[in-house]
Amino acid sequence: MKHRIIGICCLFLLQATASLGQSLLSVRTAVEIALENNYAVRLSQNNLLIAKENVTHGNAGMLPSVTANLTQNNSVQNSRQVQSNGEERSLDNAKNNNLTYGVSLGWTVFDGLGMFTRYERLQEMEKLGDAELKRTMLTTIADVITQYYMIVEQENLLSAMDSNIIISQERLRTAENRYSIGKASKLEVLNVQVNLNSDVSTRLRQVEVVKNMKTNLNSLMARDLDEPFHVDRLVSIDEGLVYDDLLDKAKQLNPDLQLIMINKRLAELDLKNIKASRYPVVRVNSGYNFSRSESSLGFVSSSNARGLNYGVTASMNIFDGFNQRRNERVAKRQIDQVALQFEQQQLFIKTSIKTAYETYLTNLQLTKLEDKNEAIARQNLDITLAKYTIGSISAVEFRDAQENFINAVSRSNAARLQAKLTEIQLKELIGQLEL
Repeated sequence: MKHRIIGICCLFLLQATASLGQSLLSVRTAVEIALENNYAVRLSQNNLLIAKENVTHGNAGMLPSVTANLTQNNSVQNSRQVQSNGEERSLDNAKNNNLTYGVSLGWTVFDGLGMFTRYERLQEMEKLGDAELKRTMLTTIADVITQYYMIVEQENLLSAMDSNIIISQERLRTAENRYSIGKASKLEVLNVQVNLNSDVSTRLRQVEVVKNMKTNLNSLMARDLDEPFHVDRLVSIDEGLVYDDLLDKAKQLNPDLQLIMINKRLAELDLKNIKASRYPVVRVNSGYNFSRSESSLGFVSSSNARGLNYGVTASMNIFDGFNQRRNERVAKRQIDQVALQFEQQQLFIKTSIKTAYETYLTNLQLTKLEDKNEAIARQNLDITLAKYTIGSISAVEFRDAQENFINAVSRSNAARLQAKLTEIQLKELIGQLEL
């Protein structure tokens, strides 16, 4: 049995030695690594860069297009021609060559101001990409902080389990001493040994929980999943959140509301672009071409030409099967749709803030209460251990004190975590999640 105790102590010693090589990972550092490496953030950054690249006057159709053209046609034919005076001419394998090349320019100078609408739409798409990036970053920050403090909670619980096992080891030593002098039965020693084994088994499960959570945090940071680290076990809670201030900030900063407002502007620009189809499209065309042709049979054996051509093309939709009117109606419905989505999202955010704030206040009260309960349970455990050592209480009573202590620690950690998580949720809802 002594070998069993020594083995448990060696296990703790090995784990403590292994933990010495782990670096301390602060929550700020974890967020910085995630914002740099997280794939969702990087994808959103690429989408924003693409949107920025698309904001050009040429993409909106405001600039002319210049093209170079070259056409070469050749033919070999057996030709037979009858002139108007009845003379007949024929030639086998008659060759005909025609070469044309030059530069042409086309420029739409008026399309119902649609080109300006399209340019403004490209600018709004850039704003949309920026808002989506901010939302992705906000979500990533919230996920990292949440996972970080969940690890803190579980490591605090693991620490309490370590203390509990040390106490169980002391119980076992005391029970063995009492048994050796005839003041305790063998049954009491066996029960204490079973309790110790149960504590060690529970601790192993808890170690697994902590490892899996650290793996998930490494995944959020997009780094080696086996990267070891320690967390700062101190959890500070912002107790100064005010409901009305949260609502005001949410109206201004909530990323989902900002996205809907941009989508509303895009819907308005789509309607404006559709209405531009009611106006004529005026296009200027120009070019400078060179041409040369050769013919083995005909009145002209060869010819060359070059020169400038220019002109104006105007077109206007007169009737398209009422599609213009239908498209405008659909675009107006889409604007109404986005307006309804905005009102719906406002109600959702207000409801979420209301419920989360009530939970936040409750968790703050529970945190203070459970901290007191933990202190009481710890004091009760110390007293119970002293009484058990001198044999004034039974092993069962002492075990109850142990379990009460672990439960008090677990509730205290859970209350503190829930208070922190509701704080994070509220700050994520208002779009202002500072570290």
